[in-house]
Amino acid sequence: MKIINRMNLLTLIKSIKTDWCVLLEKNYLDNRAHFKQLENVLIRDKQIFQNLQDIYPPEEHIFRTFNFFNKDKLKVVILGQDPYHCPKQAMGMCFSVPDNIRIPPSLKNIYKEIKNCYPDYKIPKTGDLTHWNEQGILLLNTSLTVRQSSPNCYSKYWRNITDNIIKQISGNTENIVFLLWGNHAISKKKFIDCNKHCVLESKHPSPLSANRGGWFGCHHFLKTNEYLKTINKKEINW
Repeated sequence: MKIINRMNLLTLIKSIKTDWCVLLEKNYLDNRAHFKQLENVLIRDKQIFQNLQDIYPPEEHIFRTFNFFNKDKLKVVILGQDPYHCPKQAMGMCFSVPDNIRIPPSLKNIYKEIKNCYPDYKIPKTGDLTHWNEQGILLLNTSLTVRQSSPNCYSKYWRNITDNIIKQISGNTENIVFLLWGNHAISKKKFIDCNKHCVLESKHPSPLSANRGGWFGCHHFLKTNEYLKTINKKEINW
């Protein structure tokens, strides 16, 4: 059996092509113990579960959402929880799936709410949200890896790391829209300076939550663009 003996997240961070690499490298150096623990767990699980369960997304996509624009172009942060844990779904951007993958239920509800905000909106046939990233939206999961069919298995190892990323974004930017959907995302509000940023909260768009009320009619996509207009930033083409 092939032994996998490396997982160097710092190398992956240094390969980021935007200036987010500086923020993330500082995070790594400031939280080296947490990163090393995470790396060791990922190495262990690659060995234990080889040919049984894959780890998603592919290594080169773990920090993918940071690869589209520099920090000064940031407009919106959408906080997700965990990468998709089925084959070929996770692509390093929360809620997004590759073009040829069936659109997940939560994303379908996201599209429905966009249409509630903009009646002329044509619901896409793809779940690839790359065009959101390209417009200055950071699609950030609070856990950046997952093992196949094992949701939240690495959440506790990523928690301190991504909490610090949220703190760094809040402290080093201003007038950012943070979209917090569901209790998990809302729990991260304590890391955001609400005096500097626009924070919008709602129920999660998953069917279990959305169908109980609190998602449909939240108008977050309309409110985001209304806020961006007030600060003279280009609106998002959802």
